[in-house]
Amino acid sequence: MKCFIIAALTADGYIAKDERHPAFWSSKEDKKRFVELTKRAGVVVMGSTTFATLPRPLKERVNIVYSRTKTFEGAESTEKDPKALLADLEIRGFKEVAICGGAQVYTMFMKAGVVDQLYLTVEPLVFGSGVRLFNDDMLYQLKLMNSSVTENGSVMLEYAVHHGPQKTESSGVLVEERTI
Repeated sequence: MKCFIIAALTADGYIAKDERHPAFWSSKEDKKRFVELTKRAGVVVMGSTTFATLPRPLKERVNIVYSRTKTFEGAESTEKDPKALLADLEIRGFKEVAICGGAQVYTMFMKAGVVDQLYLTVEPLVFGSGVRLFNDDMLYQLKLMNSSVTENGSVMLEYAVHHGPQKTESSGVLVEERTI
């Protein structure tokens, strides 16, 4: 199963001003890309805080929301670890899943080693502070697969995630790290 992260972020690296910031601040090109990719996948996964910023569940997609205590009208709730959730979705016939935020869910799926691609739109905005794309330390090498610049200056990026050994330089010594 293909698992991808899709996110818009500011030039200074934020996905939102705060946890309640509505998810509709990005460009029309980003919104169009989001709709196309998430409808193609057929299923979107997000945290309860991100889901709460939406006016309603996303149409024509199965909406899955991570929550320990709440249920949501028009969405399925889950507490499953990413690998178990993806296995269940594959049994249900899905071939792709879109991970739609926020930082905690993005981080959980990246650290589980299940993300194959990142679709990032860097918007020509600066928030100065806010919510970062990931909220924990990790190391993954990415390969740029595609990039384009929109008329309004948004940069649309597509990266493949490398799941093999990662190489970093620490104190002048090449160190090999493995991500789990």
